Amino acid sequence: MKKMIIASTSTIHGSGYLEYLLPTLNIFFNDVNTLVFIPFARPGGISYNGYTEVVKKAFATINIKVKGLHEFNDLNEAVLNAEAIFTGGGNTFELVNQLYKNNIFEDLKIAINNGTPYLGTSAGSNICGLTMMNTNDMPIVYPPSFVTLCCIPFNINAHYLDPISGSKHMGETRETRIKEYHVFNETPVLGLREGSWLSVEGTSILLKGEHTARLFQQNEKPVELKSGVVVGI
Repeated sequence: MKKMIIASTSTIHGSGYLEYLLPTLNIFFNDVNTLVFIPFARPGGISYNGYTEVVKKAFATINIKVKGLHEFNDLNEAVLNAEAIFTGGGNTFELVNQLYKNNIFEDLKIAINNGTPYLGTSAGSNICGLTMMNTNDMPIVYPPSFVTLCCIPFNINAHYLDPISGSKHMGETRETRIKEYHVFNETPVLGLREGSWLSVEGTSILLKGEHTARLFQQNEKPVELKSGVVVGI
C-alpha cells in the first residue's frame, strides 16, 4: 500500500529546511532508521554531496540517518531495498533526466507501490503525478520523456501562486498557464500552495496544511479544496 507525503516545498518563509514538516515526518517515518535521499534535482546547482548534507542535518533532528542515492554502487538495489525514500526539490527537468538516465523510474515506482514510505518536495512532488508537464522549472536539459511515476491520478503544480491584487506584473499567472495546458491535455492539475502537502495512503489522498489547494480540470471552473478533505478525481 502506498504511503506518501507529497509537499509543495521543503522550506516555508522564516523556517529552516523541512522544519515545518518535521513533526509530521517524525510520525510518518516512525519505524525508519535510514533513509535514501535522491539529490538529482540539484537546486541552484548544488552538488549531490552538498545537497545530501543539508538533508542529513534536517533528519538528524528526528534521529534518522540519510544516505544519498549517488553513494550506492547499485542504484536500483538501493531504491528497492530502502527503508524510506526522499526526493528533494530543484529542477524537475534534470531530476527526471537523471531518473531515466539511471533507469530508476520503474524500481522507484515498484518500491512506492510496495509500501516504502516516500517523501517528495517540489520537484520530488512533481514526479508523483502522471507527467512533469506542470512544473514551473526551466528546461535546462531534455529528458527522454515527461511521463513520471503515476502514483496519483493528476499532476502537481508545486509552489502555486495566486495573482497579487494591485500588482502591475504583466506576465501570465499560474492559472493562465494551467488553462493553456488544458487546451491540449485532459489530466487534472492540483495547484499546491506553500506549506501544504498531500498525505497518501493506498488510494486515499488527503490535503493537509494551512491552505486550500486549487484543482483545475479541463473545461471546468477551478475549485478550491479545503485542508483536511480527500482529493477525489
